[in-house]
Amino acid sequence: MNENLKAELIKEYNSRFPQKEFTAEISAVPVSGKVFDEQEILLMTEAVLDGWWTEGRFTAEFEQKLAEFVGVQYCAAVNSGSSANLLAIACLTSQKLPQEKRLQPGDEVITVAAGFPTTINPLLQFNLTPVFIDVELGTYVPSLESIKAALSDKTKAVMIAHTLGNPFELEEIVEFCQQHNLWLIEDNCDALGSRLNGKKTGSFGDISTLSFYPAHHITTGEGGAVLTNNALLNRIIRSIRDWGRDCWCPTGKDDSCQRRFEWQLGALPLGYDHKYTYSEIGYNLKMMDVQAALGLAQFQKLPMFIEKRKTNFKLLYSAFKKFDDVFILPQWSVGADPSWFGFLLTVKDGAKFKRDDLLKFLNSKKIGTRLLFAGNVTKQPYFTERSVAFRVAGTLDNTDKIMNDTFWIGVGPLVTESMIGYIIKAIEGFLARN
Repeated sequence: MNENLKAELIKEYNSRFPQKEFTAEISAVPVSGKVFDEQEILLMTEAVLDGWWTEGRFTAEFEQKLAEFVGVQYCAAVNSGSSANLLAIACLTSQKLPQEKRLQPGDEVITVAAGFPTTINPLLQFNLTPVFIDVELGTYVPSLESIKAALSDKTKAVMIAHTLGNPFELEEIVEFCQQHNLWLIEDNCDALGSRLNGKKTGSFGDISTLSFYPAHHITTGEGGAVLTNNALLNRIIRSIRDWGRDCWCPTGKDDSCQRRFEWQLGALPLGYDHKYTYSEIGYNLKMMDVQAALGLAQFQKLPMFIEKRKTNFKLLYSAFKKFDDVFILPQWSVGADPSWFGFLLTVKDGAKFKRDDLLKFLNSKKIGTRLLFAGNVTKQPYFTERSVAFRVAGTLDNTDKIMNDTFWIGVGPLVTESMIGYIIKAIEGFLARN
């Protein structure tokens, strides 16, 4: 890209996106959102000027950097985190896997009811049975004991998210899954950069997933990724992502195997073009190169984003200690170093106010809040208004408490120290009146 064009783009960026000062009760305190500068504009423009646009050189570099960062061998970029979760489950149904490991209709997958729907929906898509377990208040992740109690002779996998960046008991659960020959899928969408005993989340399980929606640690607009250390799973994932084709040539490349017209697969005639031979039930879930270019510029900022999230979390935690008579504060396990997605609070039993009254008050003060996603997903309309097969192991008492009394405040890099001061002052005022 020539220097004149760069200068024009930077000038245009500065005029369109001027920095704004925070003014209490006038400016919004965001719960999440994207942070970018001229570098994103420049790289995306470069990708546009390539004239390629679909998956290409920027995607390949983005995949490589993500794999290296998380600490795995393989990464497949996709068009959303939800698609990443779909691929994670779809690949485990492949005929290329041994029958005893392959997920089949009626098999059970242990997961939590207090989560995001698209962690669960792929299980329903493939006629698997979600086995819902409760989570612990404070950490909002399940205990190993609850997972053990959910095990049956139909269990084939465990699929759990690191709730708002907080790692679940990875080492113990990995050992449990290996002992019982179960797949472990880490939904790492909210936890990019989180660590447990120095090792990144997303590198423990057989498969992990990421989301790059604007609320997340980095953004590609829409986008996601599927990561693994298993070469066979990676090939299956990329096949399903790329229409289900058997060919493994990168987009725009032909005859990588040097046998393009020599294969005989299925009931096709000998020599049928390998580029048009399909061995999986697939989709087109690829990421566009313009998105990957955006992701590469964001990736350079990721260390700063992570540190800002941790700093904001610490400021909120320190301030909210004085409110621990009315709120359950966030908790995390020994050895965990979360890359926090949000600051979770639960209104304690006996409080003189309702969560929703507080949320309405914060909304009136332009302070953004969110619930813990679906609350108890089994009580969502798409469960109650149709026949959905699932099993509950134990009770979901804490999940119901979360549904009624839990919310979170943003800690992303858009949130400034002055905003945090404003949040604390607003909640102090609310509690003084309630």
